[in-house]
Parts: sequence; structure tokens; C-alpha cells
Amino acid sequence: MIDLAPWAWALLGLAALVAGLGKTAVPGASTVSVVILASILPARTSTAAMLLLFIVGDVFALIAYRRHAHWRTLLRLAPAVVAGLLLGFLFLAVGTDELVRRTIAVILLAMIAVTLWRRRKAAKASGPLAATSYGTLAGFTTMVANAGGPVMSMYFLATRTPIKVFLGTSAWFFAIVNIVKVPMLASIGLITPSVLLMDLVLAPLVVVGALLGIALAKRMPQQLFDRLVIVLTVLGAVYLLF
Repeated sequence: MIDLAPWAWALLGLAALVAGLGKTAVPGASTVSVVILASILPARTSTAAMLLLFIVGDVFALIAYRRHAHWRTLLRLAPAVVAGLLLGFLFLAVGTDELVRRTIAVILLAMIAVTLWRRRKAAKASGPLAATSYGTLAGFTTMVANAGGPVMSMYFLATRTPIKVFLGTSAWFFAIVNIVKVPMLASIGLITPSVLLMDLVLAPLVVVGALLGIALAKRMPQQLFDRLVIVLTVLGAVYLLF
């Protein structure tokens, strides 16, 4: 087991709870979890640990929204996503913890900036160029930082995807991509017995968060929650950067 102080375990528990909530209620909220883990654990280790916790959340996202996926969209994104995953894999294989930590911070800040810009413009994106650019970026960011959620949220918002299709397609997208990432991270030694044991301790909180998200999805004050997520993510990313 990774030796951590009690306050660090408390923050990891909060990250696990938010990870589950983000999977079933607020796409993109899980960036808070990414920031917390990358702040407490070595950056490359945090990527592996967060991946396994997200997979637990993926199960509940599929249970809730699996019937609403738009498979044509997933197939359209697939080639670019694979390219992004490979680029991210190469980066993780050669990058140091310091470089990966700072890259995570830059990615998160960039995602927030572009998300806010897209919301202000409210323009619809479509066509092969949009699928290629968003897909490649999603593949890279999800491999390096498990931060593909904001990218995919931007894509679905930009293409004006209906909310149920948004949630269902996202659920299948991340369930498939996250499973693909497991052997890739294991091959470069990031999935260790210590990481597995730590995630086993934290997994029940992901389940609690996911169930809470399903129950609150229709009642949650979405706008307020989105603002809180953005503020917390910015603060966390700035902390990682400096």
C-alpha cells in the first residue's frame, strides 16, 4: 500500500467520490479528481490509479445511459482517438513525473479555456475536421491525464447533441477507451500491486458517488455545479503548474 498521511487519504476519498459523481451526473466534473490525485501521487502513478477508478464509474454510467448511445458518432471519432491514444502512450513512456504533472496542468487549463470560449460562441461544429481535431485531442488527453471528459463534452456541445445521447455516447466512449488503456499502462509498469490495492480501498467511494449522481442527475443545479467544477479545476491546475 502507498504510504500516505491521513489528510491525503481523505482527499483521495473525495476524489473517488467526485469521480463516480462525474460519471453519472456531470460530465467533466471528474477533472477535479484528476487534479487531486496528481497533487498527491507521482503524476504517472496518478494516471494509472485514476484510470482504474474511472472504470468502476464507467460500469454505472453504462447501467444508467447505455441505451442512448449514437454509434455512428463513436465510429466517426474512432480513428482520430486511436491516433491520440498512441501519441499519449509514447509521451507517458518517455516523460518524467515533473513533465507529466505540468502537462496535466496545461491540458486542464486549456480545456477550461476552450470550453468557456465554445460556450460563449455557441457555434455548431461538424464534419471530418471537427471529428479529427476533437478525437485526437480526446485520445491524447485521456491517455496522459484521464482528462478526455472536457474535450468530449466540448465536442458534443459543439455538435448540439441531445442530452440523453450526450450521456449515453460518452458512457460507451469512455468505457471502451479506458479498457483499451489498461494493457498500455500496464506495459510501461504503471499499474502496480500498490496502485491496485489503493484503488481497491477507494473503489467503494466511486460506487457511492455514481449512485448519488444517478439519484441527483435530474435535481442538481447544473449551472452552479459547473461553475464550481471550473473554479476548483483552475485552482488545482495552477497548483500543479507552479
